[in-house]
Amino acid sequence: MKKALILAIYNSKNTVFSIKDIALIWGESNARLVKTRIYRYIKAGKLYAIRKGFYAKDKNYNKYELAAKIYTPSYISFETVLARAGITFQYYGQIFVASYLTREITVDGQTHSYKKIKDAILTDKTGIEVKDNYFIASPERAFLDVVYLNKEYHFDNLINIDWNKVYEILPIYDNKRMEERVKRYKEATQKEFA
Repeated sequence: MKKALILAIYNSKNTVFSIKDIALIWGESNARLVKTRIYRYIKAGKLYAIRKGFYAKDKNYNKYELAAKIYTPSYISFETVLARAGITFQYYGQIFVASYLTREITVDGQTHSYKKIKDAILTDKTGIEVKDNYFIASPERAFLDVVYLNKEYHFDNLINIDWNKVYEILPIYDNKRMEERVKRYKEATQKEFA
């Protein structure tokens, strides 16, 4: 029976687990029993304690999955997505996450920067993708998130932005000034590459 419990975790597609996740996997409602078993598995080296309340199969867990699980609802966005898409060239060591609060924490040597976004925007899944057990913004959604929080921002390369997608997502922000800023970014990009 006990071997089946750890196997249930190992067979999961997730790489990061909260206590609630593990309780659900085990079908166990006794929180104290779940915590006791987790502690024993950590002590035996069968689970890795990332931080209080979060565990992994081993040290090779998905950092984005953890970042999106610490504070929920949330999704990976901002410079993390923009750098991966080649829209900004600046290297950022931290993971940027859209969330319901603003906070910066370091977990297991990785810094996570949470930026507060209005609940109506945060919970709207337009331009958000599910990838490897976490939510991540498309480049267009990340672009709009940055424009939403910054009056002036320098983007290195907007050539790969799909402006049709930008304008499909833009209404969720319900912000006229932001619409003007987006229009200026688009015009500047078109002039630059005309």
